[in-house]
Amino acid sequence: MSRKSDLHTLAAVAIAVAACGESGTGPPPPPPPPPATQLVFLTQPDTASEAQFTLAIRVAVQDASGNLVTETARDVTIRLAANPSGATLSGTTTVRATAGIATFSDLGLERAGDGFIFQVLSPGLPPVTSIPFSIRLTFASAATGWAHSCGVTVAGFAYCWGANGDAQLGDSTFVNRLVVTPVRGRLQFAQLSGGIDHTCGITLAGAAYCWGNGSQGKIGDGSTFGSPVRVRVLGGVSFTQISAGSAHSCGVTTTHAAYCWGTNSFFELGTGSGTPGTMAPVPVAGSHQFIHISAGDHHTCAITVDHEAYCWGDNVYGQLGDSTQQPRDVPTPVAGAVSFAEIATALSYTCGISVDHKLYCWGLGPANSGAFSLVPAEVPGGHVYVSVSTGYRHACAVSTDSLAYCWGENANGGVGDSSNAPVATPKLVVGGLHFLQVSVGNGHTCGVTTDHAPYCWGRNLFGSLGDGTPTDRYAPVRAIQ
Repeated sequence: MSRKSDLHTLAAVAIAVAACGESGTGPPPPPPPPPATQLVFLTQPDTASEAQFTLAIRVAVQDASGNLVTETARDVTIRLAANPSGATLSGTTTVRATAGIATFSDLGLERAGDGFIFQVLSPGLPPVTSIPFSIRLTFASAATGWAHSCGVTVAGFAYCWGANGDAQLGDSTFVNRLVVTPVRGRLQFAQLSGGIDHTCGITLAGAAYCWGNGSQGKIGDGSTFGSPVRVRVLGGVSFTQISAGSAHSCGVTTTHAAYCWGTNSFFELGTGSGTPGTMAPVPVAGSHQFIHISAGDHHTCAITVDHEAYCWGDNVYGQLGDSTQQPRDVPTPVAGAVSFAEIATALSYTCGISVDHKLYCWGLGPANSGAFSLVPAEVPGGHVYVSVSTGYRHACAVSTDSLAYCWGENANGGVGDSSNAPVATPKLVVGGLHFLQVSVGNGHTCGVTTDHAPYCWGRNLFGSLGDGTPTDRYAPVRAIQ
């Protein structure tokens, strides 16, 4: 080989070595990926029918070309940029993006409204807003007290409105509310019950909570102080149903046992003891297996798994239905051979729905109905019913075709017939509404329609109708969310 060829070979080798880098370890590394420049909503919030979104909100971290930036860990935060009803955003509001996507899976807003807007932020990137969206509350049931009202949504969240002088609304204040207001905390309830000045509820997991006036131990937390927020009822018992009365409360457990707590001045706890009361649940005497219970002013009634009705407590008006006017300190069978599916107690009377959908009442009341009986007497009218609710002045029932009928004292329009004249027998509530259930308070009534909307009518001095005013209504009005 010539010297010239050797030089050419050496030059080629030098060029190859230089191309591989001085270290000789291989080709140079690829250029870094484009940096993140933007956040993009992959899932826009839509109108939510509950206070909690059913679809997770997903946000992408992208470069300028719209590609996901997956290599760098990044926190993304979501907040409300527009908040028309002053709602609180609950859930996990800052999450770490995974593979370039941040997923917010447990967000919730406790107030309804139109025109909410989300904004997402991440360090070094411009904030981005969502499209406007709305929140609607869909109710499953209503529960009224003396001058306040409550409801549970389909998702199990609790709301109350009306009188709040004893903190019975559970929103951590003592301020009356004229519109639907969330109970503080994000517990999910299966059922609520309103007393004169306290409220109790059962969570989806069966835990019992109460709030409001705690005199005589009726909120069951071991004290008589009361609470402006929910407190757990002592005992660790799992309940399926609860009832808040005047100065006592009761519940039925998952094993069909009945427990009561609060005052026992009239034997309304049913313990067989004359003790003044208890600040925590105590078992009702006997070995009865109950499925439903109702705590009234000074008496209590319950239904067994065999659909037998028992009552105990004060009986001066014949409200125990045992054909006497003698008080009872233990569960005593209601006279007659009626099989009951539901029972409801009030100050001076009791009503029940039989398994064949007939309506019976006994005792003295409701007011102006002219009814008085020491044993169950069928209420005239010829309707067939699925549920009944008794109040201090009037009562209401829902028929098998979802119509609401009310009767009794009507000075404030609680009967809902567009008048304030007393009504002796069940009369159709005006408005053409169809109800899942109704609940009667002191001169007012609230119910949930078959399309899950809350409506109220009657006495409204403290805002117990939730329509934004203190004005009595003689026909149903929709509670403002």
